[in-house]
Amino acid sequence: MVSHSIGGDWRTKEFFAVGEAKMVTNAVVVTVIVALITCGSWRVNADEGRLSVKMTLVGNASAIGAFCLDGSLPAYHLHRGFGAGARNWLLQFEGGGWCNDIKSCAERANTRRGSTRYMSKWEVFSGILSNNASLNPDFYNWNRVKLRYCDGASFAGDSMFYNGTTLLYFRGQKIWEAIIQDLLPKGLGQARKALLSGCSAGGLSSFLHCDSFKTYLPTNASVKCLSDAGFFLDERDISLNHTMRFFYKGLVSLQEVEKNLNKNCTSSLYFPELCIFPQYTLKYITTPFFILNSAYDVFQFHHALVPPSADPRGVWSRCKQDPSKCRPNQINILQGLRRDMLLALGSFFNSSTRGGMFINSCFAHCQSETQNTWFGVDSPRIHNKTIAETVGDWYFSRRLTNKEIDCAYPCGTNCHNLIQ
Repeated sequence: MVSHSIGGDWRTKEFFAVGEAKMVTNAVVVTVIVALITCGSWRVNADEGRLSVKMTLVGNASAIGAFCLDGSLPAYHLHRGFGAGARNWLLQFEGGGWCNDIKSCAERANTRRGSTRYMSKWEVFSGILSNNASLNPDFYNWNRVKLRYCDGASFAGDSMFYNGTTLLYFRGQKIWEAIIQDLLPKGLGQARKALLSGCSAGGLSSFLHCDSFKTYLPTNASVKCLSDAGFFLDERDISLNHTMRFFYKGLVSLQEVEKNLNKNCTSSLYFPELCIFPQYTLKYITTPFFILNSAYDVFQFHHALVPPSADPRGVWSRCKQDPSKCRPNQINILQGLRRDMLLALGSFFNSSTRGGMFINSCFAHCQSETQNTWFGVDSPRIHNKTIAETVGDWYFSRRLTNKEIDCAYPCGTNCHNLIQ
């Protein structure tokens, strides 16, 4: 997903010197400040007020065979917490789809989605990753980490492919373990509070790794998990085909994901690979969980409900680009997608005493990393509460219940309808 800039700015102080010596001294001070800002592990863009955080390669990852698709080392971006948040940690899985066959994975290996060699070395931290108290009131001073995504299987595969010419590493599970092991001595091992989050394919990672995350941390730590746009449904498309089910079946098989899925789930289903779908594994997750999703998630709308294979003549093209252009029968089908999502979440909504939920009616995909959807004047709201406020109330137990479901489209409040 694309990170958007955050508000605020950085201004250097002007010094009015008296005498040549004082002018020289001040010039040196300014030079040192600029050097510290631009050459350290983070920097602030003076023109746009954005916090950018430098990439950290996991040097010891090779010891356990943790490699990106192309064999490069995995990486993350860490911005240190401070004050009351110095011992609290927020880890955010990066998203970016998947690859489920050799051809697509080989292509992906030559992009930023499969290699740290092609990734931006600086990442903008906004939304839930922002260090600005007015833009991220509950987590701004925590240690915040963005885990870069380069394995193509939501940090869950553990195999490799080599045919004499092409070598691909499917080592997402080991990448996850290597990053955690690198962070534990940096303070994660003494965490008091922790939140594991993720967006899109990274949101799926949150479901897959939530309980294991808790095992790494002190027993008295408050550990919870959040998935943003990661509740992918086992849904038939408009041609009644199981497009997403068959896609994931190929993914699980190729990258040997099944052995890393929830054991209670895989032992309970005739087709254990289905446990990659959150709707089947959610009831087995014991760590408190928050589900942030649009009932009309754009990715699922475009790729699961109406994939190109089910609409070869482009009948849905206008509707996909602008929901106001959808015909009545198309709206009815979209309402069916919402209904199926709420049915899949029914048990969690009714039975989970420690769970949280924010299911709005915006045509969006990922809403925690962009400032205008996370926390802003015109951010999406349910019962006049933003996503950030609802997540914060849930994490810190400020309210008895934190499960919000918006009414059906078109009544969503302050929707940005971020068609991507």
